[in-house]
Amino acid sequence: MSVQLRSFLSSGQGWPYLLVPFIPLAIVLDVAGVSPIAIFFVSAAGVIPTAALMGRATEELAERSGPGIGGLLNVTFGNAPEIIIALFALNKGLHEVVKASLIGSMLGNILLVLGAAMLVGGLGRDRQFFDRTAASAQSAMLLLAGVALAMPAVFELVAGNGLPLPGDEIVNYPSDVEHLSLAVAIVLMATYAAGLVFSLKTHRDLFNPAHGEPEEGDDEPWTVRKAVIMLAVAGVAVGVMSEILVGSIQEAAAGVGLSEFFIGVIVIAIVGNAAEHWVAVLVARKDKMDLAVNIAIGSSAQIALFAAPLLVLFSFVLGPHPMALVFNGFEIGGLLLAVLIANHVTNEGESTWFEGVQLLAVYVVLGLTFLFAGT
Repeated sequence: MSVQLRSFLSSGQGWPYLLVPFIPLAIVLDVAGVSPIAIFFVSAAGVIPTAALMGRATEELAERSGPGIGGLLNVTFGNAPEIIIALFALNKGLHEVVKASLIGSMLGNILLVLGAAMLVGGLGRDRQFFDRTAASAQSAMLLLAGVALAMPAVFELVAGNGLPLPGDEIVNYPSDVEHLSLAVAIVLMATYAAGLVFSLKTHRDLFNPAHGEPEEGDDEPWTVRKAVIMLAVAGVAVGVMSEILVGSIQEAAAGVGLSEFFIGVIVIAIVGNAAEHWVAVLVARKDKMDLAVNIAIGSSAQIALFAAPLLVLFSFVLGPHPMALVFNGFEIGGLLLAVLIANHVTNEGESTWFEGVQLLAVYVVLGLTFLFAGT
């Protein structure tokens, strides 16, 4: 092992690349047509290093593009692995899996990632502090997005059509619900565009504080050419892994006795964000809670305001029919409770390890509920 590789792995950020062998292994298993269960878990492991590489390449390009273009790059590629996986699922008509993975990503960021960051970062410290104004602004944006995402379901309930059940494969909704979902998606994306202006221009100093000096052991910066090449390679690899992963979901779910709903809301949501999740915990341990909170809450807001609306727009040209933003009762309940918790936690501007334990406990309870709901 080279000195550079050893330094990178010891920094805590290189572990996803230890899973690189799973990429060719997933392709071989898929071509050989072996057990869908093996294909699913191997391809899921293969997604992690490709997502990590895409995130690293995006960060390197953002560092060299200035805050404006850099922010746009993060918007475009920040949740690219999740979006790519969801696009393949959309094309197969797995709308409920897509919606479950979107909710699962938001719940995972708010409860699992923030909880783990507060727990690990708070060990050995009385408390940690972060910018309350910036965190509250993102949490408020997330709360408003959560309300908007819940309204098509409210519309369905008032119309007397009911909500989908966990495990439903294809639900055909009236055209008015699909058009309402499209309108909500457009409003959310417009709100996100305004949020970009707010965070990257009018209040840039609040959301983009000056970076400190590089820490000892940091890697040498990439050139723009290398970052672009790595981003392209990662994009192709994520696409291949996503196609294999999505193609094995239905048979794998039946084989292991788990519902597609649980796999979408827990397994796929964690896999698509594993590298980013680890970074949040790592920086929290270094007492950089501003960055950890920004990763957790900011990523959730990005999913609600950018990824989910974008997938609604794509669903009008991909798959059997448009995807309506009608979530089941478990998803709506979990989302609204999570964003309320996020607003409460970030309003204080400080955290302790015990708050992390409480957030993780809520995530475990939701996970157990989702597990039993899909059976």
